Amino acid sequence: MNWLRCALSSSVGKKFLMAITGLLLCGFLVVHLAGNLLLFAGAEAYNAYAHKLHSNENLLHVASTGLALIFFTHLYLAFRLAVENRIARGRGYAETRTKRENLIIKVRPESWMLITGLGLLAYMILHLADFTLELRDRSHYEGLEPFDKAVSLLHDPISMVGYLAGFAFLFAHLSHGVSSAFQSLGLNHSKYNAAIKWGGLAFAGALALGNMSLVFWAMGQ
Repeated sequence: MNWLRCALSSSVGKKFLMAITGLLLCGFLVVHLAGNLLLFAGAEAYNAYAHKLHSNENLLHVASTGLALIFFTHLYLAFRLAVENRIARGRGYAETRTKRENLIIKVRPESWMLITGLGLLAYMILHLADFTLELRDRSHYEGLEPFDKAVSLLHDPISMVGYLAGFAFLFAHLSHGVSSAFQSLGLNHSKYNAAIKWGGLAFAGALALGNMSLVFWAMGQ
């Protein structure tokens, strides 16, 4: 574990690990969305997918534990880097353009990454409370098949608003996060930086709109 200790001791190492964990989480989001899009295929297809997914509880627990470890590592690194950047800059993100101008808060992509990340964390807590932990009132969906349960939960006003807000945070976070991850991994060059940037925006938009479409679809059911 010396390599991990060495990586966490430097800012470059933290950014590298945060990029790796971020891209792994992106991969999970793609797989998760692909499964949820089966809602469009109807109850039979979605129920078969959900039952098969939960048929091996041991494998599911291992996957969930691994995902949680990746997520909390990413979150920890984000907080560590935010604190270190704030200390290094002294004044945070406040800058003066000229000596004759007043103090200006300059909005940078990096400055909203932590905020949008916290928004995503709030969405994830709501999502887990709904579908996994079932912490909210279950009287309106208890005993239902996965398809009907999903539709019922997406009809809930709190879930509806919370999910749409969460997907908006997802777009804002990934629109910069994807290209930033490639840069942290050293995969940046003037020849294809623009392609990485627009590719990241397209990826973020596809994920956000794909998830939002499920909420809008449920509204019409």
